[in-house]
Amino acid sequence: MKTPFFWITSLWMLWCAVAPAAEVTRIDVYPPDVHLNTQRDYQRVIVVASRDDGVTLDITGDAEFKLSEEGVARLDDLTLYPVADGSAKLVVEYQGHQAQASIEVVEATVERPVSFHLDVMPVLMRAGCNAGGCHGASRGKDGFALSLFGFDPATDYQNLTRQEGARRINLARPEASLLIEKSVGAVPHTGGRLFDIDSQYSRTLLRWIEAGVPLDEGTPPQVTKVEIFPPSAVIEGAETTQQFIARATYSDGTNRDVTDLAVFMTSDDSSAPIDDDGLVTAGVRGESFVMSRYDTETVGSQVLILPTELEYTPPEITGNYIDELVGDKLRRLRILPSEICTDEEFLRRATIDITGSLPTEQQYHDFTADDDPDKRAKLIDRLLEQKEFVEIWAMKWAELLMVKSDNDVSYKSTFLYSSWLTDKIANEVPINEMVRDLLSASGGTFDRPETNFYQIERDTLQTAENVAQVFMGFQTQCAQCHNHPFDRWTMDDYYSFAAFFSQIGRKTGEDYRETIVFNRGSGNTRNPVGNRVMQPKFLGGDTPEINGQDRRVVLAEWLTAPDNPYFATNIANRIWAHFFGIGIVEPVDDIRVSNPPSNPELFEELGRRLVEYDYDFKQLVRDICNSETYQRSYVRNETNEHDERNFAHAGVRRIPAEQLLDCLSQVTETEEKFRGLPLGARAVQIADGTTSNYFLTSFGRAPRETVCACEASTDPSLSQALHLLNGDAVHGKIQRGGAVKKLLDQGKTVEQAIESLYIRCLTRKPTAGELEQLTMLVNEAPNVQVGLEDVMWAILNSREFLFNH
Repeated sequence: MKTPFFWITSLWMLWCAVAPAAEVTRIDVYPPDVHLNTQRDYQRVIVVASRDDGVTLDITGDAEFKLSEEGVARLDDLTLYPVADGSAKLVVEYQGHQAQASIEVVEATVERPVSFHLDVMPVLMRAGCNAGGCHGASRGKDGFALSLFGFDPATDYQNLTRQEGARRINLARPEASLLIEKSVGAVPHTGGRLFDIDSQYSRTLLRWIEAGVPLDEGTPPQVTKVEIFPPSAVIEGAETTQQFIARATYSDGTNRDVTDLAVFMTSDDSSAPIDDDGLVTAGVRGESFVMSRYDTETVGSQVLILPTELEYTPPEITGNYIDELVGDKLRRLRILPSEICTDEEFLRRATIDITGSLPTEQQYHDFTADDDPDKRAKLIDRLLEQKEFVEIWAMKWAELLMVKSDNDVSYKSTFLYSSWLTDKIANEVPINEMVRDLLSASGGTFDRPETNFYQIERDTLQTAENVAQVFMGFQTQCAQCHNHPFDRWTMDDYYSFAAFFSQIGRKTGEDYRETIVFNRGSGNTRNPVGNRVMQPKFLGGDTPEINGQDRRVVLAEWLTAPDNPYFATNIANRIWAHFFGIGIVEPVDDIRVSNPPSNPELFEELGRRLVEYDYDFKQLVRDICNSETYQRSYVRNETNEHDERNFAHAGVRRIPAEQLLDCLSQVTETEEKFRGLPLGARAVQIADGTTSNYFLTSFGRAPRETVCACEASTDPSLSQALHLLNGDAVHGKIQRGGAVKKLLDQGKTVEQAIESLYIRCLTRKPTAGELEQLTMLVNEAPNVQVGLEDVMWAILNSREFLFNH
């Protein structure tokens, strides 16, 4: 007799046999255009198939190749080599699909001279010789120093060819040069053997020495772009592989296969580890960003890793444009989003996020009783019109701009500066206009409070770093001493951008507490490499015509222009992070190629929308809060339980310090006193960053010492727990405010009072079990008031109160 298990197994096998397999819908050959220049040039090719379920396959070894023209190029081991000048096509076929790549060959018989910049320096980079742990260290290593990641080729050439006499470079016996012998392990080397004697790297170095270690005449072509192929991949099944290749384009129009010379990296070794040659081997389910660095350029490709035979039924995508873009990413990851949160959860979440306060009991009852299908959208509109919304964002900008008093900035200046920010936001001045006024400001720090931006930070280089980090999300600090190791910024970029702030003048006003900021019209910034005067140049942009203008005005106009590719996306990403606890790029002020957006399409679209809304960030907030993505439950399902970056569920976020203190004061009906503000003012209204108390400091209020977004912390600590349990923050406020006594004076029963406390603190009613247990505990207390105060103390110490969910 057949068992039920037998029949179930048989039916499953039958279904698998007849279920339609995913089909290949297209194939692509990379690179799609091949340019071979001179005799030694070559170009690898790869072929990728795309299935109808979104999975990609590396079919390079299975595809059929054919050249349309004989005698122009030859294909050997999946690599194209030049034969004669001319044009051809590489035709690739697989399972009835076809793809083509164009081939152009010029100077096929010309031998290109070996180049120190184009050939030798890339070998040193690939081998890690100029890395920080080797000869690229500030003092070099074992008596030999190279510039970190090759930022100073001229000095590197000098150290290679003029030090150690004939030992490091032996022109009489090139193969006996220490440069060769140490790299191939022929003699002891602290760094060990770097490559084999018969490798292309050893041959390149040997050819350079045999040629007499020439230095390039004039300025050699510069790398203008690096590409990585394929541009993205969706890999199914552990141990499945995908080959990546890299190509560099130079300022003279030529390009080059640099797969053997680039440095490959990955953002997640557990999901998509990549070896030195660009081969990814799939690991655990997840997503990664594989990168290729060559010269000063870094480029990346998004890689998704999926398990085989994953059962997934994509849900219908509803909502606004945010939901469409988030939903598309979740579909590619085979992740189901969580359900929509309850009305109670949404009311509390949105009120805290938008106004930094809790809903009142009356607001709770009104909202939950309302059967209007648009009640959530209407709630958002009401919250956005409250002054508390303005106060939260004025505080956030004050944190970024380090608004605080010190020996150089008076309290009066600080207060005026903070008030200026609040006024701009309250009057709905577009963000780009506010920033433009800030960066181009001149005048007294009293009469023109925005000039305090240049008084709080007086160092030219630090000011440039702050502007890049706050308004574009770029951390350029590394490029002060060497080319950035994980981004495109060079020392030239760093000092050219700093030149915009090199002509700021300052003098004391009639009131000794006031400083006059003005444009001196003179002053330069020098690059320490060569002591060169650097002309102002936009980060990632052109060198503008200044023509006697204030350099800051020129920069401000460029930065806040609608076509600026960095400003709007950076601001939108910061706004997004406020409502989700994590940015699309995280950290929000570390935007770089090697730290890409988790959802590039959403990142770009939010920036585009902000520009479309004339930089009215309130409209962007409205879009975010109205999205189903924001309104999802924090309860995870089986598919999204490990997702932390794709917004498949709501995050559980501890309420920030100022807002948490305000919420405590609100529910306990107590008042706080802060410097310069009346009794009862909210903590988010504090103007001066130096004004604080033990609660705010313990719970991570930003000290406003740097522009880093990390200064405001929501990380838990032992001091926070002890302060809530034993300090004055909770027990003292409950006693002083008398909220419990007022409930009893209104004639509420114990059950009604408990329900009231739950609603005002947690925006929900207690469950039947909670109500029964707490009522029993209150009745066992010395008196009802003491018992209810204990209940309130327990609620305020709960994670449910401390966190926004």
